Amino acid sequence: MFNGKDTMKNTAVLLGKTIINPGGFTIWLTGLSGCGKSTIADALAEKLQFNGHRPQRLDGDVIRQHLCKELGFSKEDRDENIRRATFLAKLLTDSGVITITTFISPYRELREYARKTIGSFMEVYVKCPIEVCMQRDPKGLYQKAIAGEIKNFTGVSDPYEAPTQPDVLLESDKETVEECVAKIIGKLDELMGAPLQSIA
Repeated sequence: MFNGKDTMKNTAVLLGKTIINPGGFTIWLTGLSGCGKSTIADALAEKLQFNGHRPQRLDGDVIRQHLCKELGFSKEDRDENIRRATFLAKLLTDSGVITITTFISPYRELREYARKTIGSFMEVYVKCPIEVCMQRDPKGLYQKAIAGEIKNFTGVSDPYEAPTQPDVLLESDKETVEECVAKIIGKLDELMGAPLQSIA
């Protein structure tokens, strides 16, 4: 546990499989397209800002547009996309930034790679039935994937390997955004041994 002074130190604490660094850490949201990752991440960032923190968002679509333009959606390209995102998240985390990522990141191997590489890392699984994700899909991507217009679409023609032991499990079809954010904040408080407000 950290006391008031300890929480200001750039020191890692190992609790189980998760390492949390009070100077910076990555909150990695994973889940199917349409599960609510971005909505929850935006609300979490707003909550952290209200508490005096300066979080940074890394969004999967934005990263693909600006850092991974040449990559497609094959297994190899998806893996490379996550490797680059992991590198960026580690740089931010090592610089003391609370980093909130939203990537489908469908493969367990690459999520574990992100955990080991970043160190101060929390895996948040946003669980949601694919039927609900399809209902939420404003762009009709699922229907296009089912029709064969989009190849290698996660959940339809490409697998999603759900986390078996996430640090936080959110069920976005049953829980409100506020409840999801509260669960993440609660876990962070638990892992860091002090309320986030006290280390802003």
